[in-house]
Amino acid sequence: MKFSTREDIEAPIEHVWASVTRFKRFERQLLRRGAEVVRSDAAGQPGPGTEWTVTFEYRGKPRTVEAKVTEFDRPHAMKLSSHSGGVEGLVSIDLVALSPRRTRLQVGVELTATNLSARLLLQSLKFAKSNLNKRFTDRIYEFAQDVESDYVNAV
Repeated sequence: MKFSTREDIEAPIEHVWASVTRFKRFERQLLRRGAEVVRSDAAGQPGPGTEWTVTFEYRGKPRTVEAKVTEFDRPHAMKLSSHSGGVEGLVSIDLVALSPRRTRLQVGVELTATNLSARLLLQSLKFAKSNLNKRFTDRIYEFAQDVESDYVNAV
């Protein structure tokens, strides 16, 4: 199952990149939503090899996701891979400078199943794909708006 969206942001690519790689902000958001987040890399700086273990409850069952930054091409692209049970995920984030003060953010998520129970889970998610896609698109839009307002307030 794939999700993808793109947003144009009125901010330079370096500012957008800094916002995309502000991992502590995303960790706090997960904590506020009730997840337990453990960062397991020693460096503490964004880059390849940054890893997390996230535990949360979904559909009444505890779930654990292990995520890792696999590609880190500053300030153009980043890929994260994840594994949870039998579900493998790949998140691709691409930034394209449209002008010195405008950046296109493209985000894609691909989920694949590696066992039968994961296939059943993804199949059930496919029934709600339009709703999930709308929520995904809305979240990326809200993030883009936050990045723009952060840039306007910083200038």
